[in-house]
Amino acid sequence: MIAAATGGAVDAIVGGGGLVVLPAMLLASGLPLPTILGTNKLTAIAGTSSAAYTYARHTAIDWKVAGPAAGFAVLSSGLGALFAGSVPASAYRPVILGVLVAVALFVTFRPSLGLAADPAKRTRVRIATMIALGGGAIAFYDGAIGPGTGTFLVLAFTGIIGADFVHGSAMAKILNTGTNLGALAVFGYFGHVDWLLGAILAVCNIAGAQLGARLALKRGAKFIRIVLLVVVLGLVAKLGWDQFH
Repeated sequence: MIAAATGGAVDAIVGGGGLVVLPAMLLASGLPLPTILGTNKLTAIAGTSSAAYTYARHTAIDWKVAGPAAGFAVLSSGLGALFAGSVPASAYRPVILGVLVAVALFVTFRPSLGLAADPAKRTRVRIATMIALGGGAIAFYDGAIGPGTGTFLVLAFTGIIGADFVHGSAMAKILNTGTNLGALAVFGYFGHVDWLLGAILAVCNIAGAQLGARLALKRGAKFIRIVLLVVVLGLVAKLGWDQFH
């Protein structure tokens, strides 16, 4: 329950809540891996949708981008969930690890990234790229594997269409709700959800998500950038440990 609340707060700010919740469930629940993944989706959709609602009440959402991407993400994530577990972790882990290291370096050496919006990047080509990447590739990844999805979405919104971190996090929550919904539908259909445990953790996740979203809105883009770097480095450490041990 503590991990679910903490993960909800981290996820609402910049994504990466699965980095907290999934290891805790693996250690403490005693459930099979597919059920852990499915139950985590039930937990996560509660937090992401709650955070998305809070962001939408207090900041402008670009629905022309977030709406189509979220709709596309439901299908892509559901398809990804069908392949969950079929690809061994050893196949994807080095690639994700390399991407995260590149992200950490990029954010570190681009201190202005995401601190202010860049309207010049909002071209039709970039918007279409964002919808295809976020609603397609990243959503499929979330359904099949998952960790770091919210972080990748925030970076995509800031890097591709020039959103600042606050609005990037807000739109990422809209899209992440779609990815969680698609994956949850598939896991639920195949009976890989512990509904009682998921409901308990969902309540804790919502509490954390509300705290995280309000902190992000109050503290602004600089605060989100710091949390982003901490989460990315945490993901690098976790995947690096798994890779070499």
